Amino acid sequence: MPFIFNKLSIPEVQLIEPRVFQDGRGFFLETYKHSDFKQAGIPEHFTQDNYSRSEKRVLRGLHYQKDPHAQGKLVRCVKGSIFDVAVDIRKGSPTYGKWVSAELTEENNHLLFVPAGFAHGFQVLSDFAEVLYKCTTEYYPVADRGILWNDPDIAIHWPLAAPLLSSKDTVHPLLKDADNNFTV
Repeated sequence: MPFIFNKLSIPEVQLIEPRVFQDGRGFFLETYKHSDFKQAGIPEHFTQDNYSRSEKRVLRGLHYQKDPHAQGKLVRCVKGSIFDVAVDIRKGSPTYGKWVSAELTEENNHLLFVPAGFAHGFQVLSDFAEVLYKCTTEYYPVADRGILWNDPDIAIHWPLAAPLLSSKDTVHPLLKDADNNFTV
């Protein structure tokens, strides 16, 4: 198997290490293989790919889509480095309101699987970062929601102070007030 699947402290979120084949010409790696992901408990098919470029300190998130348009995401940083975060927003979950993170970089080639029922966000650590992520459902604007990036009840320890935010990301509600229909 060309991947190592690591369950994080919230086991539904997995950090995935691809096997990198490197020689004098460069490198090769697989970033997704349905059969291996299914064997590791990630049976989703992906229907949309997204690509973003952001400057240092940019913070995007915390985003999710409500059911029935909920998105799982497979996130990879192809240039630079990011601090990537998943927050469990499934009411009734023993890890509700808890978060996990991973540093994704162009050097480590790691991927983070964020399942549906989790809010997702990241902060750029390098001068800029380019992020590519696969989604299990297409973007559906009517279902688009978010949670305030600095919700004190979640208490994410973002690595860089004074993040650069979109106007949308500054006005999301707290988790306790969020329009969220996820349950376990």
